[in-house]
Amino acid sequence: MKRRFLKLIAIVATALVLLPQGDLLAKTRQKAGLMTVVIDPGHGGKDPGCISRDNKTNEKSITLDISRRLSQKISAMYPEVNVILTRSDDRFVELEDRAKTANNAGANLFISIHVNAQEKGTSANGYSIHCLGQSSRKGNDLFSKNFELCKRENSVMLLEDNYETKYQGFDPSDTESYIFFSLIQNAHLEQSLFFAEDVAAAMGSSPIQTSRGISQDPFWVLWRTAMPAVLIEVGFITNPSDLAAMRTEEGRDGIATNICNAFSAFKTRYDSTVGLTSKPVQEAKPIEAKPQEAKPVEEGVPVEKPAEDTNASSVLYGTQVLVTGKKMSPDDPFFGGMTPVELRVGTLYKYIIGTSPDLVTAKKYLDSIKKKYEDCFLVKIENEKAVAVR
Repeated sequence: MKRRFLKLIAIVATALVLLPQGDLLAKTRQKAGLMTVVIDPGHGGKDPGCISRDNKTNEKSITLDISRRLSQKISAMYPEVNVILTRSDDRFVELEDRAKTANNAGANLFISIHVNAQEKGTSANGYSIHCLGQSSRKGNDLFSKNFELCKRENSVMLLEDNYETKYQGFDPSDTESYIFFSLIQNAHLEQSLFFAEDVAAAMGSSPIQTSRGISQDPFWVLWRTAMPAVLIEVGFITNPSDLAAMRTEEGRDGIATNICNAFSAFKTRYDSTVGLTSKPVQEAKPIEAKPQEAKPVEEGVPVEKPAEDTNASSVLYGTQVLVTGKKMSPDDPFFGGMTPVELRVGTLYKYIIGTSPDLVTAKKYLDSIKKKYEDCFLVKIENEKAVAVR
């Protein structure tokens, strides 16, 4: 009993020591209007984050690409806004340093981009938005809804050097360590929830349509920021449909466009509170579909003729670029003018391009196709089945 009491005292002391400093709070308040936003691509470097079931795609790559696109879109809409990325390449950034980047910049908004995962199965899907705070459901404690998610995202700190000293013994897998989150009232909770609602409204169409709602949860990186802050799980990397959307350029760009539209709505309301009127230079739009051409969209990517014989006795080699629950048109701009081979597996569709009955030729196609589809891989097509070629 005495040991438990001492541990609680230590947790409270940690909370007081690690609180964002008052001068940083003042720094964010003294600015007129929303002039600085920090975008935080989750994970990176030695921390890949969640990984797809086929080990072909990781969270760190998706979050970085979406964050870069979001940064570019906000800068194009509002040239006067200072947009900062906590990482602009594939490198490891400590949780504390992510928050410091936002605090030191005097940011008015912090947006952390992540990808969700399900430990077993593939049914869980959709996006969710998270703010720091108590659960909004009556009778729930601080983290009862999403403890496993919080534990996974906060466990990144275990990869850091001098972890035990830096975080004063905080253990992301121990429920008692989260007590100090409930001791601190987030001064920016209301604004955080406003932005979360903007994100929820903007994300409700495509490319990922299922909403898992807005939750209040104890993410360390949100607690350490001295401004409105939201963490967005854009989809499930373990769900075939969500993953298919996140693997495409159009899908990632669509997610970034939605979040940018949410930013615009939030900035308009934020600026109005200090008597300012915000008008974007341009609207946030998804990337335009490229027109169909007789030649490939990207130089060096071959345009192959449709396979003349795809019956059960034929064998083809090709590059699988997409698995999706949606049937695609062969003329879809996603395929860049190339004619795909479509294979149906249950409720899913596999799409393969760069096909040839000759393995050497298919490998040459693969080298070129990888320039556009980084997560693609070589497969052998036989008896209407595609098997990865190692």
